[in-house]
Amino acid sequence: MTRRVVVVMLVPVPWSPPGVDLRAWRAAMAEDVVDLLARLATAEAAIAATADDVALAEEIAWPGTRIYQVPTPTVLPVLAAAAKDGFDEAAVIAGDAPDVPGMTLGKLLRPLDGKAVAVSPAGPPGGLFGVAARLPAPDWLADHDLDSASAPLLRRTAPAPGEVTSTPQWRRLRGPADLAGLDVALEGWENTRTLLGG
Repeated sequence: MTRRVVVVMLVPVPWSPPGVDLRAWRAAMAEDVVDLLARLATAEAAIAATADDVALAEEIAWPGTRIYQVPTPTVLPVLAAAAKDGFDEAAVIAGDAPDVPGMTLGKLLRPLDGKAVAVSPAGPPGGLFGVAARLPAPDWLADHDLDSASAPLLRRTAPAPGEVTSTPQWRRLRGPADLAGLDVALEGWENTRTLLGG
């Protein structure tokens, strides 16, 4: 049986809505993503954090959730930690997408049956929502953070462009304009919803 893990990366969050404490906002979004992962049946959940964010990771983790301390908030150290733990496949997703549905995660992992790497774009202003890879990660996969990475950028070092496949995008909350995309009809994201007054 294939062992899969989905890892929430505690990415930098440069803003918060007016009147909302930045740390509380960041924690609420990441906790909503972690809560979703705890309900996944086909993959285990983990959190990746730099040394400065380990306390936050411990605060939002469910009992038994793995926490990977990484030197930088980039993809390759997380994939290496997951491979060391014996996983066959891993996805690294941004911790600022609180309303992401579980099916989006499934679509990110599904192509790994035939592809080495799959990516989910984040929509404007660019970057990725997530990266998934068979483990150990291929030698040609360059390290990037989720804010600056893109499918074309990852394809540059691949032996063939088709080794990196794109899956449906999902938005991240990286600025005030992104709040308009939140769907109040979607289940979950209770912590973020509470901070927004809903």
